[in-house]
Amino acid sequence: METFITIYSISITIIAYILAKKIYMKYPSPLTTPVFLCTVAIISTLLISNLHFEDYVVAKDIITYFLGPATVALAVPLYKNRAIVAKYAIPAISGIILGLAVTLCIAITIAKLFSFGLNLIQALAVKSVTVPIAVEIMSLYEGDANLAAAFVLITGILGTMIAPWIMDKCHITMPFARGIAYGTIAHGLGTAHAAQESEFTGAVAGVAMAIAGIIIALCFPVFYSFL
Repeated sequence: METFITIYSISITIIAYILAKKIYMKYPSPLTTPVFLCTVAIISTLLISNLHFEDYVVAKDIITYFLGPATVALAVPLYKNRAIVAKYAIPAISGIILGLAVTLCIAITIAKLFSFGLNLIQALAVKSVTVPIAVEIMSLYEGDANLAAAFVLITGILGTMIAPWIMDKCHITMPFARGIAYGTIAHGLGTAHAAQESEFTGAVAGVAMAIAGIIIALCFPVFYSFL
């Protein structure tokens, strides 16, 4: 029975992604972003099938396993375009730092305006890094890892929904710049969306995501001292 549920879960995930991607290509909109549409479709199907998240975990782990080789493969287009990467390295790192500073300022401003508690402020502060890094930071500072993971996912989904629309409106068409933006504000989900635009955009987003994670991990102790 468990094998059937796993195969079923993997199947609905793949089918949901393929359909979501086709819908986005035909009707591009923030609401038809594959990450968002695919997530809604999978959750809806699991609810209709009366399956819980625990039933989906095995399939999730199998799919996650293949993310490793896929992530490593992103290094290939990055290597092919290493001259461009070297040329724009300083502006790119400056952009990542500025982007992270803005997200932290927004998080602190929202927290102060609504008088959020310490756990909520901590979770908001790590919302732009990947779940593993956010959870590890929360464990070091006795924060709420589940809350942080939820904010990370919400940020990633909103980032993939809104960022393409904003960059299109602002006529930001350079793949390198779009990749930096995706990786900085929307971590892994943003990188996945960037890879759909082009291999190079996805590779740049992956690097930006990694740098953003390192910077947040290094800066969080300073940020924490002001809480």
